[in-house]
Amino acid sequence: MRLHLTFAAYIGRQFLTWWIGAFAALAMLIALFDAIELLRITASSDDISFGVIISMVLFKLPGLLEKAIPFTVLFGGMMAFWRLNRHQEFVVARAAGVSAWEFLLPAVLLALLIGVVQVTVYGPFASTLMLRFEQLQGEHIKGKRSLAALSSGGIWFRQTTPGGHYILHGANIAPNTMTLNNAIIFQFDRSNRFFQRVDAATAQLGNGKWIFADVRITGPETPVGTATTYELPTDLTQENIQDSFAKPETISIWQLPGFIDVLEKAGFSGLRHRIYLYSLLAVPFLLCSMILFAGAFTLRQQRRGGATIAITLGVSTGFLIYFGSDVVYALGLSAHLPPILAAWSPPTIALLLGTGLLFHLEDG
Repeated sequence: MRLHLTFAAYIGRQFLTWWIGAFAALAMLIALFDAIELLRITASSDDISFGVIISMVLFKLPGLLEKAIPFTVLFGGMMAFWRLNRHQEFVVARAAGVSAWEFLLPAVLLALLIGVVQVTVYGPFASTLMLRFEQLQGEHIKGKRSLAALSSGGIWFRQTTPGGHYILHGANIAPNTMTLNNAIIFQFDRSNRFFQRVDAATAQLGNGKWIFADVRITGPETPVGTATTYELPTDLTQENIQDSFAKPETISIWQLPGFIDVLEKAGFSGLRHRIYLYSLLAVPFLLCSMILFAGAFTLRQQRRGGATIAITLGVSTGFLIYFGSDVVYALGLSAHLPPILAAWSPPTIALLLGTGLLFHLEDG
């Protein structure tokens, strides 16, 4: 297969132009619908300004677009190839001895480059903004009263109480019993002044409260006290405690491996984050498969009405791949599939199907 640089540059420029157009159009649509949804949710709240809502939309938009990039590549590729086919440019290229593979190669290489940039540059940028959106959502919409964080030194919880707030630290946690080991509590009053420290051998999450055992209580200018048990209120539950930590979408790919290690050392499952990490690594190949499908559906000569059918088939294929990825992702989360298989099987199958379809149309 030969690659003519002038011809490849022309095809690549056509694809990039249409891809940027599809990306911009989808960005405006997503921003509009997301703004409408946030306005609907916050309609009954008087303390949320329009500026905060716009900020939330802008913070969330890059993360939503990251998920939509495969669709923009598919739509951009289909529109570019459909235009080239409509103006008989593909027919002329075929007459000059250019195969469909050489015709698609520039777009495939650009899709691969887009995928690499998405994973290494755009993704971390979108993750940072998504984290800020999650913070604003928790502050203005969900009204979270508790925060949780993980570090190499253990687990941290911050909980608001009627009399102030407290910060709870534990070395690790047993997820089956929700028991923290070597717990330390720093308690603060409403004026944010520290007034008491509690050390406990264990802290178990009960129904709306933490229950501490083998307790030692100290405070400024107060004698050391001990107690068999000690209780503090909380709104955390066994179901939502892991969800209080950073979602995979809010963590950069460069930080994910370390976060997974910290998460698993703390006693939690890192399965969701591990599948997300593997799926990020597979993104460039998924984008390449989108180009193959775009070419398979639009490069052949179309009869009257055939263009509509081809575009419908292409869009339907994109949605099938998307929903198929969600199904396989759910199977991976339920441990029915290994994480790497759950992440890599959709792009691999899509790549094989797109290649097979092109082989059939071109050489069959």
